[in-house]
Amino acid sequence: MRLKSLNALITGAAQGIGRSVALAMAREGAGICIADINIDKAGELVEEILKYGVKCIALKIDVSNQESVASAFGSFTKEFERLDILVNNAGITRDSLAIRMKEDDWDLVLDINLKGTFLCSRESIKIMSKQRSGKIINISSVVAFSGNPGQVNYSASKAGVIGMTKTLAKEYAARGIRINAVAPGFIQTAMTDALPEKVKEEMKNAIPLREFGLPEDVANACVFLASKDSDYITGQAIHVNGGMYM
Repeated sequence: MRLKSLNALITGAAQGIGRSVALAMAREGAGICIADINIDKAGELVEEILKYGVKCIALKIDVSNQESVASAFGSFTKEFERLDILVNNAGITRDSLAIRMKEDDWDLVLDINLKGTFLCSRESIKIMSKQRSGKIINISSVVAFSGNPGQVNYSASKAGVIGMTKTLAKEYAARGIRINAVAPGFIQTAMTDALPEKVKEEMKNAIPLREFGLPEDVANACVFLASKDSDYITGQAIHVNGGMYM
């Protein structure tokens, strides 16, 4: 129970990696806030997490909207005494080659993936600074480091998350706040399951371990960064990619 008596707010937690993070942290004893724009799916996950005997609530949030973020964090503080862990997981893709990319698709991806991480981090820092403690975990991506054709907006947003992580870590270390990132590689999801076998094999061949990661692999890294085991780590990016990028 490495996270017993701690409270975590996880954005984009209703599905995918965020869902696995929420379940993993609940199993370690943390109280959980599932913050997601899809409040119905978030509510379904609440029922599952309550079985672990921890407190769990769902809040609707649009991470790209300052008023929505402020409102969600305000609601969180009414339900929980402390905010110990923030996981900035909410993110989207709108893939296209740069020459064909619509400006709206550029703006939307940057607004959710990068601006959303900033807005949620800023709100949590206000709370954590008063506590003189806290952990912020930003979900980046392997493409922040390697680049990827067709993902200029996504790669830029996730690279921006790395720069933000390092800067905020330096700004708030003196307040006892540790801020790190996790950079997943190819993770097995419903999206990768739907790909043709030939495409999946080509993707796996680019990974030294010759297999996709699981959402649980990313969740395990997040639990480590949220726990006391990582107290002397800040401003770092933990790569979870099977050796795809070194």
